[in-house]
Amino acid sequence: MSVVPAEVLPGSGLAVEETPARRAPAELGPRARLWPALVAVYRAQLSRARVARIPLLFVATFQSVGIMILMRGVVDGGGEARAVVAGASVLVVAFVALNLLAQYFGQLRASGGLDHYATLPVPPAAVVLGAAGAYASFTVPGTVVTAVFGCLLYGLPLTHLWVLALVIPLAGAALAGLGAAFGLLAPRPELATLLGQLGMSAALLLGVLPADRMPGVVRLARDLLPSTYGVEAFARTFGTDPDWAFVFGDLAVCAGVGVVSLAVATWAYRRAAVR
Repeated sequence: MSVVPAEVLPGSGLAVEETPARRAPAELGPRARLWPALVAVYRAQLSRARVARIPLLFVATFQSVGIMILMRGVVDGGGEARAVVAGASVLVVAFVALNLLAQYFGQLRASGGLDHYATLPVPPAAVVLGAAGAYASFTVPGTVVTAVFGCLLYGLPLTHLWVLALVIPLAGAALAGLGAAFGLLAPRPELATLLGQLGMSAALLLGVLPADRMPGVVRLARDLLPSTYGVEAFARTFGTDPDWAFVFGDLAVCAGVGVVSLAVATWAYRRAAVR
């Protein structure tokens, strides 16, 4: 007597079932579009960083307000006062978008957190833009408080403070892309932190100090710093009759640098995520 496996019997119920090897491969879901993925990452990052919002805002704002108080002893008014107030206001953006974002992406890369984002069906640009936008959002209250305090301290008009609605996102995009690139390209998180702090120090020294008191070489370095054009655009609005062509020209430079820096950060994210 021979034993026949039940799977080969014609009347067996097992004969009609397909083996796993014969089943058609499951289709993957469609890749998320950029805008919905960007909003999802932005909300997730915003809720994650909400715990440290109050200390972050306090440190960034207190630093800029303290600088303006110190400079009040050597700056009376005029163009120098405009440069100090505008530079201190944009410094709040640099502290968060450049310094803290470099630290965040540096730690994320070192801890393997990029593997989590790499498994999600979201475009790399959504991860970079979402994190950058969330960190830049925290700069809005501190920047406004710093600008209002500086105007009252130096006797500058408050008429054109609405231009901050353009300066904050455009300068923030340029600096956030730079900070994200620092964090993603640095081989170690300590180096990413160092690069972020050096960048913030450059924004402090080259943005707050009046340009006409700087040597020619330092002015050239100042022109290469993305936040300089946000400072210049904001400082021009304190005049009695602002030249809006130059204001929007500086903002256009900020926008262009922001596109380039965020594109570099997206490339750096792809490079770091596949390693």
